[in-house]
Amino acid sequence: MKRLIIYTCLALLTRAAFADEALDNELASLQHAWAKATYQTSKDQQETAFKNLSEQAHQLTAKNPEANEAQIWEAIVLSGYAKSMGPLHPVNALKAAEQARDLLQASIKSNPQALNGSAYTTLGSLYFRVPGWPIGFGDKKKGREYLEKALQLNPTGIDSNYFYADYLRAQGDYGQAVTYYQKALQAPARPGREDADAGRKQDIEEGLKLAQSKLK
Repeated sequence: MKRLIIYTCLALLTRAAFADEALDNELASLQHAWAKATYQTSKDQQETAFKNLSEQAHQLTAKNPEANEAQIWEAIVLSGYAKSMGPLHPVNALKAAEQARDLLQASIKSNPQALNGSAYTTLGSLYFRVPGWPIGFGDKKKGREYLEKALQLNPTGIDSNYFYADYLRAQGDYGQAVTYYQKALQAPARPGREDADAGRKQDIEEGLKLAQSKLK
């Protein structure tokens, strides 16, 4: 009887390990596809790329409903999809942004520290970029609160510092923006995310130049 219990436990642990590995592999594939859509796809092709990617991301979340990482990445993809639609399809763009917001809020409620607080980073960016009432749910005060929470959880992260710097620049606080852009440039590399890091550093350098030009 004891052997049966041991074998059953080992089988369950092995199955869980395989499931975790499969999720990690699918997330890595999604991350690379996101980097390609964001940084290596022409503007006129981005909407199609993100539409297809959002369907892939949703399937991953559906297969792993308890995985906060999948929720966060579906939200990140939906945020990119909303941005790619821009002013040409405002209703659909807002719908995608709202879906992203809801996924991020659910993830934070379940595990606020998942992916080093990445949900706060994306949620903060959404709140400060989406138009406010009566058009959308945008709220710059909430955006700042979420971005500052992201920095508390990941003070040296490339994204947490970049998005906070972008927020500060948009608010006209150019000196502080420069400080956080520079922190973002000094962020440690993310293993397996070299393509995303390279693209993000281009974003940072562009934002840094804009902020510095305002200080002259």
